[in-house]
Amino acid sequence: MPKTNKKQMVLIEDDPVFPSTRFQGSKLKIVDWIWDAIKDLDFHTALDAFGGTGCVGYMLKEKGKKVTYNDILKFNWYIGLALIENDKVKLTDNDVDFLLAMHDEIRYPTFVFDTFKDIYFTDDENRWIDMVVTNINLLDDIYKKALAFFALFQACIIKRPFNLFHRKNLYLRFAEVKRDFGNKATWDTPFEVHFRKFVDEANQAVFSNGLQNKALNSDVFDVEENFDLIYIDTPYISIKGVGVDYFSFYHFLEGLVNYSKWSEMIDYRTKHRRLKGNGCVWVDKNRIYSAYDRLFEKFSDSILVVSYRSDGIPSIEELENLLKKYKPTVEEIKRKNYKYVLSANHSEEALLIGK
Repeated sequence: MPKTNKKQMVLIEDDPVFPSTRFQGSKLKIVDWIWDAIKDLDFHTALDAFGGTGCVGYMLKEKGKKVTYNDILKFNWYIGLALIENDKVKLTDNDVDFLLAMHDEIRYPTFVFDTFKDIYFTDDENRWIDMVVTNINLLDDIYKKALAFFALFQACIIKRPFNLFHRKNLYLRFAEVKRDFGNKATWDTPFEVHFRKFVDEANQAVFSNGLQNKALNSDVFDVEENFDLIYIDTPYISIKGVGVDYFSFYHFLEGLVNYSKWSEMIDYRTKHRRLKGNGCVWVDKNRIYSAYDRLFEKFSDSILVVSYRSDGIPSIEELENLLKKYKPTVEEIKRKNYKYVLSANHSEEALLIGK
């Protein structure tokens, strides 16, 4: 049955479903809790300032809000294009067949095959990636390209131990050891099978809420528009001062969307061929306080909704105090015992709402 948002009178055809995701830090499992906390706030336009997987922006789109997704990483921007800005374009069977075939008239580079041997994937898989990226870049529709990249990202992640690209560890897929992590059957499943599955999931997620939503690929401090509500979910810094560096964890995906200049971006001193550092303030325990202060000041005319973990830097109390510099009312809502992927500890997930 089509969904109708009574307040917005938006008819959503079909039954869109957000795709499965394996990105670290995704809020997919708690988007309903987030909505319950903010649904009575008076807002129509929203900025998902650190969009990541897009699950919160997507939820707000489903609720009839006009959503702007933003992420500084280009590969994440493609996710925002595919699932939030895109409201009707899907990949056809012919598109997928084209993407998964080698064409005689096309000259295929071998950059992944040459550069990442024995690091993340097998030789045959690396050749396959070179082929598919080349074919994706020949698509002339930006939303089809974004959907195809989304499927490729998910296929790459699902075949990786720990779903990350943080170290050279292809051997884990083939080692004859007792396993308490991962899924060897999943790792052994051909790329093409995974790719087709994730194309189907991405297509199922495409819908229109009757509004012109958009995706940005900007530093949050360069976003100039005004919004009723800003949703803020920055990278997490543990109490020990260690940040979750998405640029480092998913550098391979960032390389895929910069394929023609990837060779110039790599730090070849590293065994796993990561990209040269970007100095992100959000994973620097010494700069994080001033970054939050600057962010809250920049969007002080908007409702500020901050997703946070109770055991991070800054502390929740410190964040509340920063918010109170710009907002007369700050509410804290906690969700206890939410366990993050790859986290050994249970942590309270909190929302800080500044009005």
